Amino acid sequence: MTTSATPTPGYRPRPGAVDRPRWPGGARCAVMLSFDVDGPALLANLGHAPDIWRSPRLFSLGAYGPHRGTPRILDLLEDFRIPATFFVPGWTGESWPDLLKTIADRGHELGHHGYLHELYYSRSIAEQRALIERSQEIFQRVAGTTAVGFRTPSGDFRADSPRLLCDLGFSYSSSMRGDDRPYRWRIDGQDTDLIEIPAQWELDDFPQFAYNDVPAEPRSQDRIAGTELTLDNWRREFDGYYRYGLCYVVMMHPEVMGKPSRALLLRRLIEHIRSHDDVWFATGSQIAQWWRTHHGAAGGDK
Repeated sequence: MTTSATPTPGYRPRPGAVDRPRWPGGARCAVMLSFDVDGPALLANLGHAPDIWRSPRLFSLGAYGPHRGTPRILDLLEDFRIPATFFVPGWTGESWPDLLKTIADRGHELGHHGYLHELYYSRSIAEQRALIERSQEIFQRVAGTTAVGFRTPSGDFRADSPRLLCDLGFSYSSSMRGDDRPYRWRIDGQDTDLIEIPAQWELDDFPQFAYNDVPAEPRSQDRIAGTELTLDNWRREFDGYYRYGLCYVVMMHPEVMGKPSRALLLRRLIEHIRSHDDVWFATGSQIAQWWRTHHGAAGGDK
């Protein structure tokens, strides 16, 4: 049995050969604002909190995301009139259907993020397919659309998961860490049209701010970064991505970034980015389509 711990030569990411990507309208870099609307499902499937369904306080910690954080973020994005990508577990969309529909109605992209934020690397391909199809049915029924983007909720997936994504017609994944530009997945020695849009831990709000006392998250405790320090880090990261013409992906969680002070942090970050005229704010599907069209046909990026 193939697992993510024992990859085969047939399934591997192919870092792009493009030194400095081209972006629409001569933009110097691309920016993808992404939000994982996990809700309570995240804590339930991290292995830290198996009793979350019987713990009102712990449940509310995750529920803050869809209940308060996401509406606040949606209003912020509307102020700037920029698009974003929201990766939503099917269960979260099923539990907060009005929110799921609002995200789509406001012109943002919905992406797949498991049904109950499952650990994909320990699931068979048949189980992964069932989870994806179940969530797609919810997206279609509630929001009138299905996802073309995928972000593994577990932070990893099986070595043969990319083939499943291709078979199910996904346009892109945003799950890996191996580049700061998009690239094509290579399956059985052939480059495919499945695009990977990598994200990095240093641009993830969870390692900065996520916290709970009992059960401990993080397990070692002692983590809530200062907002000014995080904003400074994220601005400096953007400056580097802008300098080299890359794809800047910020990975956020509404239960974390939707808090009042952090929403202000995000506002200031966007203001910093928008102080540069030649930046392309885009959804994951827009970035993937651009890359397929302008950086070579399947078989090799130019």
